[in-house]
Amino acid sequence: MWLSDGQKIGVALTTFGGLFMLLGVMLFFDGALLALGNVLFISGLTLIIGPTKTFYFFARKQKIRGTLCFFGGILLVFFKWPFFGMILEAFGFLNLFGDFFPVVITFMRQVPFVGTALSLPYIRDVVDRIAGSRTSAV
Repeated sequence: MWLSDGQKIGVALTTFGGLFMLLGVMLFFDGALLALGNVLFISGLTLIIGPTKTFYFFARKQKIRGTLCFFGGILLVFFKWPFFGMILEAFGFLNLFGDFFPVVITFMRQVPFVGTALSLPYIRDVVDRIAGSRTSAV
């Protein structure tokens, strides 16, 4: 599957949004970086999957709590409460995108060096719990 030019730009914007948010958290919840990261992330996501699918993704009945928390956190960041905004935003992010973690972890286990690191004894237990694969101990 090939990405269109708009989707490639969306991937770049989403990546930069994540990096700006990470940098904003590392610099003691710098509100400007967090707000810029939020704008880039949302606009990149919209370019990747399209405006209609983005609206329907956030408007699903099952995910309304996650959507409200995610956008409420973004509003708190814009209103100069970055610490509490990021906590609320993280909760919403996990509710919205938590279903994708098993898929991402399965993909990461196929990557040569990353898959080896994820197979280490203590790391494997944590990754299995995140992925939702519960194995019974013998």
